Amino acid sequence: MTSVGERKVWLEARLADLRGRLEGIEAELDSHDAKDWEELATEREGDEVLERMGTSGQQEIRMIEAALTRIAEGEYGYCAKCGAEIGEERLDVLPYTPFCRSCAA
Repeated sequence: MTSVGERKVWLEARLADLRGRLEGIEAELDSHDAKDWEELATEREGDEVLERMGTSGQQEIRMIEAALTRIAEGEYGYCAKCGAEIGEERLDVLPYTPFCRSCAA
């Protein structure tokens, strides 16, 4: 059984990791200055992948920040919709989930 404190430490570490990755993605997107059309096309394809990764990372950051807020308010581990306790197994897989299995479905 994982404690709320252990989950908080994991969430904070994941948040720091994601923020670092997003900074790297932003730096990569800002670094392109190809003059050749072929190079520019190749860079643009790579940029689209980086942008999707960045969007996904931003979404996960918002979810983690919300989970950390719930921890601070003493509401972590309880479904935001029905108030039921969220199962340990579900929190092990999705530590930032705000919903129990029933409400998530």
